[in-house]
Amino acid sequence: MPLVLVEDRDAVRHVVLNRPEKRNALSAALIDELGHALHGAAGDESVQIVVLRGAGAMFSSGMDTADLGALAADPTRLREQRAAILAIWNLCEDMAKPTIAQIHGACLGGAAELALACDMRVIASEAVIGLVETRVGLIPDVGGCSRLPALVGLGRAKELIMASKVVDGTEAERIGLANRVAPANALDAAVAQLASELLACAPLAVGLAKGVLNAAARPGLAGTLEQEVAAQELCATSADFREGTAALAERRAPEFGGR
Repeated sequence: MPLVLVEDRDAVRHVVLNRPEKRNALSAALIDELGHALHGAAGDESVQIVVLRGAGAMFSSGMDTADLGALAADPTRLREQRAAILAIWNLCEDMAKPTIAQIHGACLGGAAELALACDMRVIASEAVIGLVETRVGLIPDVGGCSRLPALVGLGRAKELIMASKVVDGTEAERIGLANRVAPANALDAAVAQLASELLACAPLAVGLAKGVLNAAARPGLAGTLEQEVAAQELCATSADFREGTAALAERRAPEFGGR
């Protein structure tokens, strides 16, 4: 069964993470298929809007824990692996078409960074979203630190990232992390409504406006993305990360710094 499904609804392409038995955890294979699907959408002239969503109970639980364990065993591969993931996440922001993350259930860690790379986020009120990397001794390093402050402000971004704070959909919309919130049973309709509003506008103008807005909001993005990976290289070789991944595997609270 494919790990990513593609569904066209007229000019709106839905790209669906399809690993529900693993909470749509972002394995290397799933990420590779996601890249192919996003490149296909970006290059298809019949597609005007791309919606990202997850099959099953949630959008995604984040990076696959097996991949985190492999990184702990061999941190030298971090920069190579991260570059491949970031190129796919960045495509959501770089393609000249609106991208919408449709979030239900939970959207955590690297999945939240994927949602941040989209132009807009529509979230179920009952859903939760958070960048929880510091709980395992890492930082959000595929755009989370770079993109979140422009959405929610620096103070809130620091709280969300440094304390690994998870918020529900209602709070996410209130602080600007999500564009719209709806009950879970009305989430599809809320996304369809937003898509119809975008489709009523000229696609060339929409795409050009997107590029200008992104440049205005994050003029130093390339520099901060490099800072993210440099910081992550330090984290990945730390005792904190080794303890964090061990605790995750053993389903216990980590004991950082000897605590």
